[in-house]
Amino acid sequence: MADDDGPLTNADETDGPLMRNKDFGAPSLFQPQNLLREARRQLGLPEVAIPEVCLLDPDGDIVRHLRSTGRGQRHPGWACYHTEMWVADLNGMEIGVVGLAVGASFAVLVAEQLSAGGAELIVSITSAGQIRPLGDPPYFVLITKALRDEGTSLHYQPASDWSYLAPDLERLLVPALRDLSEPVLPGVSWTTDAPYRETRVAIDAAEAAGIDCVEMEAAALYAYGVTRQRRIVCFAHITNSMAVNEYDFEKGAENGALSALEITEATVRSLRPVQA
Repeated sequence: MADDDGPLTNADETDGPLMRNKDFGAPSLFQPQNLLREARRQLGLPEVAIPEVCLLDPDGDIVRHLRSTGRGQRHPGWACYHTEMWVADLNGMEIGVVGLAVGASFAVLVAEQLSAGGAELIVSITSAGQIRPLGDPPYFVLITKALRDEGTSLHYQPASDWSYLAPDLERLLVPALRDLSEPVLPGVSWTTDAPYRETRVAIDAAEAAGIDCVEMEAAALYAYGVTRQRRIVCFAHITNSMAVNEYDFEKGAENGALSALEITEATVRSLRPVQA
């Protein structure tokens, strides 16, 4: 059947809508602070400040740990339609934790709202599949660059292969993460929107490009961070070989929550000198 509607703009028909109608310097008409305002009004929430440091927990294991152990309390004024925030104390440092923001578009949606709400540093710790072994899982990777095999980053930055951790953050973080209870190694990730399309061809190409793991958020979060001048740090918890082996997805004690909180604390302490 012919497409009777025609193209939205004069463009090469092979480039697809993701490459069209982008003005990277223009503000969005839909602003996160306006959504938070209306959500607060509709849900009857008080205007309570969120912590300056927030943690994205795509798997939800950290949130479940905080809730089940009583280490965290639900934030009374987090005005997001889609998520809850749990607040925890890390040896005198307050952090907000948002669970289940899985995938590039959802992670950036939440990150935009966190920044609009006052977060100065956003950390993401996500499960990831092993591509090029850096050790025996489970271990963590500080993602220094991520392959942009997703769509969200293309709304923040022109097309290119990679998104990057800010160099000043990398310089401070790498030495600060060396002596933790689980290894944290600098590495390279492949961010995909389609985890069940990790074909042999794609995996072989990723390995040839020096990629260590595959996950679903980092490239978009880093592109957002650079464009909006926000401090974003992404970690991958290498827990599996994409379920081609038995006993994959084992994260360790408390499903990795204790190690993730340790990494978050070390990250915050190492970056304090550059906080506003």
